[in-house]
Amino acid sequence: MAQKGVQLDQETFSCSICLDLLKDPVTIPCGHSYCMNCINSFWDKEDGKKLYSCPQCRRTFTPRPVLVKNTMLAVLVEELKKTGLQAAPADHCYAGPEDVACDVCTGRKLKALKSCLQCLASYCEKHLEPHYESPTFEKHKLVEPSKKLQENICSRHDEVMKMFRPTDQQCICYICSVDQHKGHDTVSAAAERTARQRKLEWSRQKLQQRIQDREKEVKRLQQEVEAINHSAGKTVEHSEKIFTQLIGLIDKRRSDVKQQIRSQQETEVSRVKELQEKLEQEITELKRKDAELEQLSHTEDHNQFLHNYPSVSALSQSTHSSSINIRPLRYFEYVTAAVSELRDKLQDILRETWTNISQTETEVDVLLSNPRPKTRAEFLKYSQEITLDPNTANKYLLLSDGNRTVTVMKNPLSYSSHTDRFTSHKQVLSRESLTGRCYWEVEWRGREGVKVAVAYKNIKRTGNETWFGYNDKSWSLGCCQQGYTFMHDSVETPVSGPLSSRIGVYLDHRAGVLSFYSVSQNMTRLHRVQTTFTQPLHAGLWLSYYEDTAEFCKPK
Repeated sequence: MAQKGVQLDQETFSCSICLDLLKDPVTIPCGHSYCMNCINSFWDKEDGKKLYSCPQCRRTFTPRPVLVKNTMLAVLVEELKKTGLQAAPADHCYAGPEDVACDVCTGRKLKALKSCLQCLASYCEKHLEPHYESPTFEKHKLVEPSKKLQENICSRHDEVMKMFRPTDQQCICYICSVDQHKGHDTVSAAAERTARQRKLEWSRQKLQQRIQDREKEVKRLQQEVEAINHSAGKTVEHSEKIFTQLIGLIDKRRSDVKQQIRSQQETEVSRVKELQEKLEQEITELKRKDAELEQLSHTEDHNQFLHNYPSVSALSQSTHSSSINIRPLRYFEYVTAAVSELRDKLQDILRETWTNISQTETEVDVLLSNPRPKTRAEFLKYSQEITLDPNTANKYLLLSDGNRTVTVMKNPLSYSSHTDRFTSHKQVLSRESLTGRCYWEVEWRGREGVKVAVAYKNIKRTGNETWFGYNDKSWSLGCCQQGYTFMHDSVETPVSGPLSSRIGVYLDHRAGVLSFYSVSQNMTRLHRVQTTFTQPLHAGLWLSYYEDTAEFCKPK
């Protein structure tokens, strides 16, 4: 109790700002005391307000109080320091609701440092000292602080449970082992712990080996990432150089064509201007001649008129009219046509090259334990049974065979209105959302063909932009008797491959891979998409002509 009083006094002589013993203590008008530096620093921050408050009671003062050292408090603090006693434990040393409290402490309990399995009690640092210093406690087992010590006491005999029954996996006390469990197989809890500790260590070794293996794989994948990044960077660099060279060549040809056009322009303009000047000279001469003739026509003297007529009336032969021939502007038309043809050829080359690039197989497969399937048997391991959602079906589509088959009808069906129903196009989505690795097959029949698609669920249901492949929320492979076409975000890509009435679709959602296959005796990949899917996907079908049908095949 004396110690508690000293601790209280020490708290009383502590500054509430720095939480340490008072240094140069001062007392402000409200009666609270602080370190001189602490209260000055606190009030310095309030200078702008011209209003000074007490950090504890919030009483305000104006003007700023003059601080004078409290000599009595200073003497008391110095005396307290001379006692050599430790300051009261900080708040974080006391046990809170979630902590294990010392069972010996009275009043406000300190946190326990250890728990004793023999004493079935927990001790703070001070009350733990006998366990370290007295031989009496030498064999006591100390463990980390625990709130579950009472679980080690037998509820029947109030004894520590030091025995273990393997048959029912229970700890019991010694009295239980010789009383109601007499004749049963029992071992000491310590012996059972030793045996299971060996198993635990063996399990840990296996676990650590797996951790090492996975760490090696992670390191290898990191190296793979670095190699990919390095290779991609080099490829970008080389591509930039090549495109820069290509742009330079185009710019050079553009400059050459422009110069040639300007040269031809200059030549033609010069030739035309030369003819223009000669014609203008001839016009001047003709006008002069016309003036002479007009003057002669007004001559009243008949003899004079007849005398001058021979020299004036004769017209000289035009030397330019026959040579004036304005050429058609065909040269410039030819140049325009040639440049247009070059543009079209270049567009075709770029389109074909981009298709080859986009379809290039990537050899990186992140899922080490599950490489990309290659045979149909391997694909079928990821088979996904697909059923169609009637609430999404267009009113001209009839679902049958457990909602796995869809057929185009001649007349609309009496479906109930639903916000998920497609109204502008004859298409339908699956009930199942698709993530991870999935594979399914579609069998189609009919004259107009089918679109085999995947789409996000939030694709629009009304309007032209709802058509599979004509928006950024769907990907579709169009199949008909003439061939295949892939569509995404209104970009059409011709697809070549063997015609088949059965199409396989492989999705690796996490890797962002979507592939379409022609399925017959062999599987031929028709088109591959590498992207990033941001939502779960749904399988989709679009049909057009009356009695055309498509079916999601059952995995076989």
